This record gives sequence, structure tokens and C-alpha cells, in this order.
Amino acid sequence: MSDEGEAVVAAVAAVADRLETERSHLTDLDSAIGDADHGGNMARGWAAAAEAVAELDDPEPMAVVKTAGKTLLSEVGGASGPLYGGSLVFASPELEDGLTAESSVAFAETYLEKVQDRGDARVGDKTMVDALVPAVHTFKKSVEVDDMEPVAALSKAVAAAQRGVDFTVPIRASKGRASYLGWRSVGHQDPGATSTLYIMEELLDVATAYGEAPEELPDHAESPTIPDGEVTED
Repeated sequence: MSDEGEAVVAAVAAVADRLETERSHLTDLDSAIGDADHGGNMARGWAAAAEAVAELDDPEPMAVVKTAGKTLLSEVGGASGPLYGGSLVFASPELEDGLTAESSVAFAETYLEKVQDRGDARVGDKTMVDALVPAVHTFKKSVEVDDMEPVAALSKAVAAAQRGVDFTVPIRASKGRASYLGWRSVGHQDPGATSTLYIMEELLDVATAYGEAPEELPDHAESPTIPDGEVTED
């Protein structure tokens, strides 16, 4: 197993552990504005994904991500399977030549594109996109404009995702089951944005363990101000 493949396998396992730990919290969030199944679906799906990638012979990043995505597609119910799993499968070819700053940005952009295509969501709809869009845009800018190392750029992206999660609380849902509640969805944190943040936090932890740690993590406490259709970048 290559070092890169080992890192991606470790990342899938870390995400599975985190989502199992957060299962009840995600269920509580989804109980308020959804079907109360997000925590169980995500924990079960990622646990299966971790088992599947651990059984790969000499895995490389693309194969690990593709296998994880296919497993999520088959194991996760509702909209989450296609959004999380299908988008991973679609974006996995970007990692064919391994993990680099360039391939990581391409993977992130392709993943986001497919999530938005499948979910037909934009910033301000109170979905996982509210965390994902600012995270991906911040990651791209940090790498391509600010010339940051990928791990440092990922820490910036995690901070942006946290602000996106916070942003979902005071807004009205426009997509998914939560949209049926109308104004009653205001005041509740979106579970999909939250699980997206948890996944990114685990990716950062594993990337830090396998790569060069950023000198200083950004402050996650800043509250967002994201007008409809716009994103902020660190």
C-alpha cells in the first residue's frame, strides 16, 4: 500500500469513527427538520465504506475513494447516498495520478459540481452546499492564489465550512424535507452541512498526521455573513 493510499484508507476509517460518534447528534438535528435518519444512514454507510476499503489489495487514492463512494451508494438511503457516494465516485478519477495540490483542488471542485447537480442546491438553500461551497472555494483560493500547502489550505477550508454550518441556522430551508416546514425550519442547524463539516475535520486530522501540519489553525468562531448566491473566502 502506498503512503497516499494508506492515508486515504485512514481518512475513510476516521470519518466512519467520527460519524458513529456523532450519530445521535446528527439524528437529533435531522429530527427537527427532516426524517431523523441522517445520523444512522451516515454512520452505517461510512462504517461499510471503511470495511470495504480496508479489504482492497494495494489500494491507491482513486480506487479507495471510488470504492468508498460505491459502498455509500449501496448502503446509504434517501438522498444522501447519491449526494455523498455518487459524487465521490464521479470525482474519483481526478486522483488517478495520486494526491497533489492540483489533483486535490480538481477533486474538490468536481465533487462540489456533482453534489450541486444532483441536489440542485445553491448557497442559502440550507443544505450541505452551504458548508461545501465556501470550503471548496476557500481551498482552491488558498492553494492557487495564496500558494499554501494543501494541509494549511485544508485547515482554512474547514474554518469556512464551519461558518457555512453556522449560516444554516438562521435561514429558511428551500430544498429537501426541511423546505416543507417553511419558516419553522429557521433556527435549526442543517444536518447535511454538519456531517460535511465532520468529514472535512477528519480529513484535516488525517492529512495533518500524514503531511506537514499548518503553523496555525484559523479561528472557527467567526460568524458568517453570506448573502444569497455568494460565498466568503478566507
